[in-house]
Amino acid sequence: MPSEVSALLRTLAAPPRLAAHLRLVHDVAYELADWLARYCPGLFFDRADVLFGAATHDIGKAVHTGELSGPGSAHEPAGRELLLAHGFGPARARFAATHATWGEPGVSVEELLVSVADKVWKGKRIPELEDLLAGHVARAAGEERWAAFLALDEVLGRVADGADVRLAFQAAFPVGV
Repeated sequence: MPSEVSALLRTLAAPPRLAAHLRLVHDVAYELADWLARYCPGLFFDRADVLFGAATHDIGKAVHTGELSGPGSAHEPAGRELLLAHGFGPARARFAATHATWGEPGVSVEELLVSVADKVWKGKRIPELEDLLAGHVARAAGEERWAAFLALDEVLGRVADGADVRLAFQAAFPVGV
């Protein structure tokens, strides 16, 4: 977890469950970024932004704590505004607002990686989302889209297999402060 994010979570007195969730998504994003850098060195992406985005994508739940245990999207714009208010630039703050809008035109590789990590950490697979990332990989690697999808599917399957352990870890932390 980036130290600047840990410090922000302490400043916000973020609920332990939120901190645990952000750590888990960050760790999965770290694993995916490592794999992607090895598999497709021609695909340029900002690794630091991916890791920061994964570690802060749900930061707005520090304000909208009800969304830690229930549905809601109010945390998305609130998270972006919270990050901006704490001195983080728009390029980094965007992940809080875009992690659930991966289907919009112009979504970056970094945003797709954060979105994928936010799903697969708990074993959730979304073929449309994964296909968007596979398209970037295929273009950069100069390979067929299906080949990139199969390679991505293999790594995501391995990550998803560990979901029960991650879910149990997160559940061990209280929702309240």
